[in-house]
Amino acid sequence: MDGVEIGSGRYGYDCIQLDTNGRNVSDATDLLLDFEDRQFGDISGHYNIEENKMQYSSSAKMGSGSGLSRGTGGIRLSGTPSSIFGKSGLTGSFVIEFWLCPSIAENGEVVLSWRSSRTERNYPLYQMISASFYNNHLRWDFTNVFNGYKENGGEISVSSSRTIIPNVWAHHSLSYDDDTGLIEYRIDGRLEDMRYATTNSREHGGSIYSPYLGVPADMEICPSYTGRIDDFHIQRSAKTESSAQLRYDSYRKTGGRFVTSPLLASRCASLTRVDAVTSEPAQTDVVMYVRAGDNYFNWNENEPEWIPVSNHGEIENVSGLYFQLAVELYPDGNGSKTPSVTQIDVHYQEVPSPLPPFTLIAEPGNGQVTLSWSYSVDDAAGGYYVYYGERPGEYLGREAYQGQSPVNVGNTAKVTLTGLKNGKIYYFAIATYSKYDDRIVGTLSKEVYARPLRK
Repeated sequence: MDGVEIGSGRYGYDCIQLDTNGRNVSDATDLLLDFEDRQFGDISGHYNIEENKMQYSSSAKMGSGSGLSRGTGGIRLSGTPSSIFGKSGLTGSFVIEFWLCPSIAENGEVVLSWRSSRTERNYPLYQMISASFYNNHLRWDFTNVFNGYKENGGEISVSSSRTIIPNVWAHHSLSYDDDTGLIEYRIDGRLEDMRYATTNSREHGGSIYSPYLGVPADMEICPSYTGRIDDFHIQRSAKTESSAQLRYDSYRKTGGRFVTSPLLASRCASLTRVDAVTSEPAQTDVVMYVRAGDNYFNWNENEPEWIPVSNHGEIENVSGLYFQLAVELYPDGNGSKTPSVTQIDVHYQEVPSPLPPFTLIAEPGNGQVTLSWSYSVDDAAGGYYVYYGERPGEYLGREAYQGQSPVNVGNTAKVTLTGLKNGKIYYFAIATYSKYDDRIVGTLSKEVYARPLRK
């Protein structure tokens, strides 16, 4: 399963649908709260939850859950030494991003708050990082965070240019690039505000004021905010268009794919039709592929070849002992709708096993036994296997010059097995194999026995 998840499908049954475009943990992840499965912990393991007053909401932008804050407190986290906010020193490049759906966006509501202090030349400096609402705009304030910056009381701010609309999900991203000193604030990927934390406030020609954190302190998420939040994520690197595309669609435009395990059928079975119960909203697609073979242990991603098939359409020239299905799901052009697959029925035809001969006679001789039988009345008969052994029902013989049991004698009704030992009793049975494939073998005939003797 790649890019898909279990959801609620047709008739109330489980289905497979596209996974939402949420964040995943990577080597650069510093913090990730995705609120899935009613969990409020940091998936990256770099932060501990010290206090949680948020509630779970099944109304989410990414995945099946989000965090709901009612303005009475949010989540307070303490960072471990492996995190950005769990130690003193330079932060390097970082990105703070999240999905936000405010209920009212009232003045003074705080989405993010971090407060600490550091000492500079034996003088304590108050430090703060916050994201707060003012006049229906979200403003980011960094106070005494950028080392050496003294203007405006040591405060650098960036703010949204657009009005934040209540009850509408939007993606907020604040990034800092340690190579250029650039601070960018984007909403849904569009630039809202930017500042250069440099001595000349430009990209070139000035020295960079790097962010330096003092005494480790707890971070508060939504301490005084009313609304929902989803996929709160901090990354220890700056995003660029080439290295880490921001994702704002609910579903990946590239879609998702799932592949079944090989399905055991029977020798030379022919796949005839695939019937799938699907849901395909406008502009979405469900594309199915099949392949077949006799030994799936040597299969790889591309061999045997995947053959595209249509839902409920007739299928030809696909046969084998094993079948496998692959299904690709594609969202609409806006990445806002997902198709789903609730059920798949695989139809195939088996090649019937031919009937055995009705009569079998064994005549012993000197070191040999001659077997004769009636031809099978089955039109699918292609030849016969002779089974022999030294115990009733155990056909493990190896002594005959014609070969070990079973012996393929072709399409004949009589054979003499030589090289047998006089005085030893042998047991025999005949099975018919199909003219379509000699691996399709029918049931055994009645058992007969004989004892070779020199007379």
